[in-house]
Amino acid sequence: MYEANTKLSPLDPSVIRRLKDVSSGSLTTELFKKGLRQCFLVGLVPMNKDAVRFAGEAFTMRMIPAREDLDTIETLTPYPNADNLQWEAVESIPPGHVLVIDSRNDPRAASAGAMLPTRMKVRGAAAIVTDGAFRDGQELARLDFPAYARQVTASTRLSYHRVADLNIPIACADVAVYPGDIIVGDGDGITVVPRHLAAEMADLCERRDQLEKYLSYRISAGEPLYGVYTPTPAVRADFEAWKKAGADPARATTIRAGA
Repeated sequence: MYEANTKLSPLDPSVIRRLKDVSSGSLTTELFKKGLRQCFLVGLVPMNKDAVRFAGEAFTMRMIPAREDLDTIETLTPYPNADNLQWEAVESIPPGHVLVIDSRNDPRAASAGAMLPTRMKVRGAAAIVTDGAFRDGQELARLDFPAYARQVTASTRLSYHRVADLNIPIACADVAVYPGDIIVGDGDGITVVPRHLAAEMADLCERRDQLEKYLSYRISAGEPLYGVYTPTPAVRADFEAWKKAGADPARATTIRAGA
């Protein structure tokens, strides 16, 4: 049986809950400011448009090309075996974690079908993400569980993929993912947050989201980009005055610092 990695430093659960509510735009901008240029998994889309928002620790799976003498239908046994680590992952992933699959950006065969995400949902996992494909797209479109992939492909995993490792560093959509990184999903897609930056990102992105909303009120009211976006020191002072006055959207264009 697979044994979970217990060496990661503890992370306050409230940090993950907060990251679930921040926007991917704020996350990627704040990560960029830290020098991390690309933490977004480009090209992955949710199977169910109503089940998109989540955050959780990464539990990783690495796939290699299948080989005909090893990856046969007989490996799908009703008991654990070394040739079917995929099911081991589903039965071992801790509650609140995200199964992140390195399918080598290859969508020719499904990384999973609806049965495995259904089992993960019951076990309390947060989401499943692959840079390949899923099968059972219609079922996944109805399943109240976040599942992201490039596309839907009916071919069985055994056609092209073999699960070689669990909970090791992987690439997903050409982004490095380490076990325990925080995976954040919303309607725009998936962002990987390095674990050691998670608490700081929650603080920074909550502030950025509120500021961005304030700026959108002013731009929507007809103000030009220059002088407002990105915000000048004067606009930031206006923002603080607006928050102090109650953060009423209707007053975003009238409250000014020192007035």
